[in-house]
Amino acid sequence: MFLDVLCCNMTQTFRIKGLGGKKILSGELSPHGAKNAVLKVLAATALFSESIEISNIPDIEDVNSMILLLEKSGFFIKRLGARRLVCQPPRKTAARINTDIAKKLRASIVLTGPFLSRYGKISFPHPGGCVIGERPIDLFLSAFQKIGARVSRNKDYYTINAPKNGLRGANIFFENISVTATETLMLAAILARGETILSNCAMEPEIKYLAEFLNSCGARITGAGTPTICVIGGELLRNTKNIVYKTPPDRIETGSFLILGALCARDVTIKNCIPEHAASTIAILERMGVSLNIGKNYIKITNDFSGKGKKHFLATGVKTHEYPGFPTDLQALMTVFLTQASGEALVFETIFEGRLNYIELLNRMGARITSMDQHRILVKGPTPLRGRKLESPDLRAGLAYVIAALVAKGTSFIHNANYIDRGYEKIDERLREIGADIERV
Repeated sequence: MFLDVLCCNMTQTFRIKGLGGKKILSGELSPHGAKNAVLKVLAATALFSESIEISNIPDIEDVNSMILLLEKSGFFIKRLGARRLVCQPPRKTAARINTDIAKKLRASIVLTGPFLSRYGKISFPHPGGCVIGERPIDLFLSAFQKIGARVSRNKDYYTINAPKNGLRGANIFFENISVTATETLMLAAILARGETILSNCAMEPEIKYLAEFLNSCGARITGAGTPTICVIGGELLRNTKNIVYKTPPDRIETGSFLILGALCARDVTIKNCIPEHAASTIAILERMGVSLNIGKNYIKITNDFSGKGKKHFLATGVKTHEYPGFPTDLQALMTVFLTQASGEALVFETIFEGRLNYIELLNRMGARITSMDQHRILVKGPTPLRGRKLESPDLRAGLAYVIAALVAKGTSFIHNANYIDRGYEKIDERLREIGADIERV
C-alpha cells in the first residue's frame, strides 16, 4: 500500500511571527511539480497497456489521495525515489471509486473518463475538494451521454455504463469552460470509436503537456491548448519509447511566490519555473510597481531601498479569468497584496461565487475590504495588519493567510493548515529557508 494513513485526517497549525511590513526575506524558491498536471497523468495511466513512469512528483496530500484511489482500484504503484514512481494499470477493475477519498478530492472525477473508456463502467460519488462555490458535474454527465454512455444515480453514487461496443466519437460543446471536464473527456475519447471534437475547451498549459505525452504513446490528439480539441480514438496506448512523463513546474506556486516575494522579500529568486505560464500575474505586479528581472527559467524580485522614503505599490483592479487570464487560485493572495497597496481596487471573482469567504478574517487583521456581492470586493490600502488566530477555509485562502501573517505585526496561528498541505509541499520548511519565522505546532 502506497499510503496507510491519509495526512488530511490530522489537524495542523502554523505559528507565524510577522515581519511588521518589513521586506527582509532573501534566497531562492523553486516550484515543485504541478499538482494539476500530475493528478491528470496519473488518471491517464488507465489507458495504457503497460506501466508508466512519472517524475517530478510533488509530495502533497492531493497527489497521495489520487495514488491511494488508484491502488484501491487495483493499480500497482511503486516508488522509485522521492519524486518518481511507476504506475501499472490492471486489466480488470471493479471500477468503483472509493467514497471516502473521492469526497475529499475534486480531481477524482477525472478518473471517470479513462475508467469508462477502458473498463466500460464507472461508479463514483459526487467529488469533493475545497468548498469554494457550486461545482456541479452536469457538464461531465451530459458529455458522457453524447459519447454513448448511460448515466444513472442512486442516493450516494453515479453509475455510468458504456455501450457493449464501446464509446463513440461525438461533437461536444462545453457550456462553461472547465479544465477538469476538458481533460476528462479528452481522456475518454482516446479509446472511443471515431472522432471526438471538443469545443470551448480550457487552454491551461497542463492540458497541452498531457496531450503531448499521450501522443508520444500513440494517441491522436490535436488542438490541446486551444479552444478546440480533436481526438481520433484507437487502441490502448503503448509507451514503446520508454518516455518518462516529467511533471512541469507548478505555475500557481510560481505566482504564489511572486506575490509573497513582492510583499515580504528584500530579494528572492524563483528558479526552475516557466515565466510565460505566470504572464498574467507578472503583468499585474509590474503595473503595481513591483520590480522583476525575468529570465528563461527564473524570475527575480528585488525591492529597492536605495531611494528616500518608503516605496508604495499602486492599487489596481483584478479580474479572474480562465487561462491565460489571472488565475482564480491566486485571487485571495492578490487581495492580501492589495491591502498593502495605495488606493482602492475592485477584485472581481468571475469563476467561483464562494471564493471570497476569507475576507472577514483579513478585516479582523486590520484590512479594509468591503463585500459588494458574492463575486466582487473593494480593497482599500495600505493598511497595517496585526497577527491573529485564523482558520484556513481552503487551500488557496490558507496560503493567503500565511502571507498576511508574514506581512503583519505580531504572531498569528493558522489552523487547518492541512488544507494548505493539499497543494503546497512542506511550505513551512521552504519559507524558513528564506528567513520566515514559521513553524508547525
